[in-house]
Amino acid sequence: MSAKRKTVLVAPLNWGLGHASRCVPVIRALENADVEVFLASDGVAMGLLQAEFPHLPCLTLPSYGIRYFSNNMVLNIARQMPRILYAAAAEHRATDRIVRKYGIHGIISDNRYGCFHRHTRNVLITHQLNLRIPGKRLEYITNQLLRLALRPFDDIWVPDTDSPDGLSGALSHPPAGLNNAHYIGILSRATPVPAHEDFEYDAAVILSGPEPQRTRLERLLLDQASRLPHRFIFVQGITGARTHSPPAGNISMVSYMTGAELNHLHAVSRYVVCRSGYSSLMDLAASGKRGILIPTPGQTEQEYLARHLSAGNCFVAQEQSHIDLAAGLQAAEKTTGLSAAALRLNDFERHLREWVGRL
Repeated sequence: MSAKRKTVLVAPLNWGLGHASRCVPVIRALENADVEVFLASDGVAMGLLQAEFPHLPCLTLPSYGIRYFSNNMVLNIARQMPRILYAAAAEHRATDRIVRKYGIHGIISDNRYGCFHRHTRNVLITHQLNLRIPGKRLEYITNQLLRLALRPFDDIWVPDTDSPDGLSGALSHPPAGLNNAHYIGILSRATPVPAHEDFEYDAAVILSGPEPQRTRLERLLLDQASRLPHRFIFVQGITGARTHSPPAGNISMVSYMTGAELNHLHAVSRYVVCRSGYSSLMDLAASGKRGILIPTPGQTEQEYLARHLSAGNCFVAQEQSHIDLAAGLQAAEKTTGLSAAALRLNDFERHLREWVGRL
């Protein structure tokens, strides 16, 4: 009689599309390892998972419902902290029900701190081990609270290299390391794209992140793009009903794309314009594209990453309040982009196989 297949729950946070998109290669690797996979999330993240894996069961977890009321991220989170704590507790109860109902052996949570269980082997995927918060005292307190939140997890998978010069810089390299932290290389559903001479688009604008900032950025960029002599395509990052508007002048619009479609879009676009969210950066590294980074206002992590990579001449960085699309595209020609090989793309598969073997 053959041994019973291992069952794994993969649960990315619904904070834009980034956490779900970087779980795509993990889910594929689990399927290749003959693991029975269950997916769990909410909102647009769950929509992306269902689009990528329509054959897998996708379960609903409580929504955090994070919104940006101001450009001060500390105030945004502080204002919504009761809701966040309630959602994390509710998500932990939902995880308990899922584990008991489906006989889950292991949980891979991407930044969902309530997704763990005492009877499973628990992994947290995060690059945020050293949060950057305005004010040294507040930063210290926040990072101590983060250490407490990490304790229930058996393993921490950090999608970066162990070098402080890695993609995330200081964010994933705390002064005091974690014994159960494993640097697994970058995670991306993108793949290196061939060199092109004739591009279909001068720039692909890939939108993501919580509202209302996603919509605000879309409007700002549409206004400037419509007045430039370049060809643009906007991927709105909206995973409801699939829409694809015919080109209006020099601009095409599509509501969302699967990983394979985005990879093709990278290949046929000269530059990419996107948020400096970590998953977006890993996609740019995997595909080798250059472009413009626009951090979400007040989101300290994205602001730090944009500065970090702009200082190294990898990308052009612009603030949302001072976007100059024409100047940014011209400056992008002189940037270097990132190297997938240097950031160990697909190195995670070795860690995943070892983890599955211990379930």
